[in-house]
Amino acid sequence: MLQLSNGQWSSLFNIFSFGLISMLACTVFTLVGQSRVLPKYRNALVMSSMVTFIAGYHYFRIFNSFNEASKGNAVTIGTQQGAFNEAYRYVDWILTVPLLLVEVVAVLALAQAASKSMMSRLVPASAAMIILGYPGEISSNNGTKILWGILSTIPFLYILYVLFVELGKSLDRQPEGVAATVGRLRLLLIATWGVYPISYLIPILVKNPSESQMASLFTDRQIGYTVADVLAKCVFGLTIYKIARMKSAAEGMADSH
Repeated sequence: MLQLSNGQWSSLFNIFSFGLISMLACTVFTLVGQSRVLPKYRNALVMSSMVTFIAGYHYFRIFNSFNEASKGNAVTIGTQQGAFNEAYRYVDWILTVPLLLVEVVAVLALAQAASKSMMSRLVPASAAMIILGYPGEISSNNGTKILWGILSTIPFLYILYVLFVELGKSLDRQPEGVAATVGRLRLLLIATWGVYPISYLIPILVKNPSESQMASLFTDRQIGYTVADVLAKCVFGLTIYKIARMKSAAEGMADSH
């Protein structure tokens, strides 16, 4: 059981609430926005809505788990019944991370063979990245954390190769401005995904932490994960919407307000 300060407990309460409402708001926005893009790009927005809806559900569960694990400012962590359940994040990620990558391919409307080839590699690689990270997340042994962290990095590097090398070859055939936006989208993906390993490694950075340090590490990790989730899902989804609008306009769809 971690004894949090008043500020740490309220910060986590507020950041989980912020994560929940951000996901729900983006779900509504991308659902409503489908009428403003051509039909062939709507699947990408549907997947974006699915990502934020799934994440919103899991933030609802995380929010409840945090409240149920709290007695005053003390929070029970671990795998026992009644403890704060970190597994909700990994269940969310194993569903949403593959969908995020599929969104990118879907909104570009590549040739069917190219789309199928990329999805058949990106989806298993993203699932492997999440699955390999979980044993290290729940372990209290630093060596175990480092081992599984390295293993989960291997599929992550492969995903970057597909996105930057193979996907990059198709961008020359995209309408003006789309290639630059996709380039920023890929950088956003790296920047936000980069927060996850940093948050993952936070407990390793301090040897033999005191109780107050453990409380700070726990708080910082949860805030890091949540901010990264909002950027990687909401901002990512809004960028997908922007690309769909740009491509629809380039193909003759009139702008309507």
